[in-house]
Amino acid sequence: MKPRILIIYTGGTIGMIENQATGALEPFDFDHLMDNVPKVKMLDYLIDNIQFEHPIDSSDMNPQQWCEIARHIERNYEEYDGFVVLHGTDTMAYTASALSFMLENLHKPVIITGSQLPIGEVRTDGEENLITALQIAADRDDNGRPIVQEVAILFENYLWRGNRATKMSADNFNAFKSNNYPSLAKIGLGIHYNPDALMSHRAKRPLQVRCKMDPKVMFVDLFPGIDEATLTHLLATPGIRGVVLKTYGAGNGPTKPWFIKAISEACERGLVILNVTQCVNGGVHSKRYAGANMLEEVGVVSGHDITSEAAITKLMYLFGVGLSAEEVKEYLIYPLAGEMTVL
Repeated sequence: MKPRILIIYTGGTIGMIENQATGALEPFDFDHLMDNVPKVKMLDYLIDNIQFEHPIDSSDMNPQQWCEIARHIERNYEEYDGFVVLHGTDTMAYTASALSFMLENLHKPVIITGSQLPIGEVRTDGEENLITALQIAADRDDNGRPIVQEVAILFENYLWRGNRATKMSADNFNAFKSNNYPSLAKIGLGIHYNPDALMSHRAKRPLQVRCKMDPKVMFVDLFPGIDEATLTHLLATPGIRGVVLKTYGAGNGPTKPWFIKAISEACERGLVILNVTQCVNGGVHSKRYAGANMLEEVGVVSGHDITSEAAITKLMYLFGVGLSAEEVKEYLIYPLAGEMTVL
């Protein structure tokens, strides 16, 4: 039987056109996009599409729109073999991470892709990305099961686990990279999957979509010169329940008494603080240096090698499902959707 694939078009550069008056790129409708990719018909798939009522630049993406994507997948889950989400690159890694948590028990491919150049451009990468994403969404193993059973980002030559990827370039066609986890597939003359890296499900359970995300979280980036007043003010932001603390190296922060005191008091108030390294490679090693060890001793949770995008969306998800601060801390130390390796 022909593969049935559903495309969910949210907007982004892949479907943009140039405003003739201003020269700026603006989202256009899905018909424009498909008119510029006639090769899609050569795949001989059964392809349907859903688009946001008002396609958006991905800089405007928010948790409500993550839920809209998830609900589209939920409503159509039994009717289609795979899903392709067309999305702008700027927040693609956040969306991929969020969906990986929201789509519990996912057993079908959700492939997110986009482009660096509009699909109507002569040199666009959008055409190749769209066609490859459709092929991956349709691919089955010898037993007829989907090869990819997770949320993934397809861009140029690589397929990455969605909650492991980060946008690394605003200029290159290979815009995304997963620094702490291997690619799920390499794309050249063919699509070469990495079976050891792909998500493997032992039991098939019904899809559960958990849409509620709590946005009362924030990043705090450390930098040389950060002072007590600034840090204390940030940690006392009204309503904030969780903080991703972006530390140096292997999870280190200043060892000054005022710094540890501010972090300790925030943890005692019930604020959940997740330690994530600013480095693109490696992760938090709480026992290696005094700075990281002191943070762990006062209640900061190690994020191991999780990306910033996965860290912030994981906090949103855990608070969103109604867990207490202590329960959130317990779940943070374990991978929920392959988002980290416990070191």
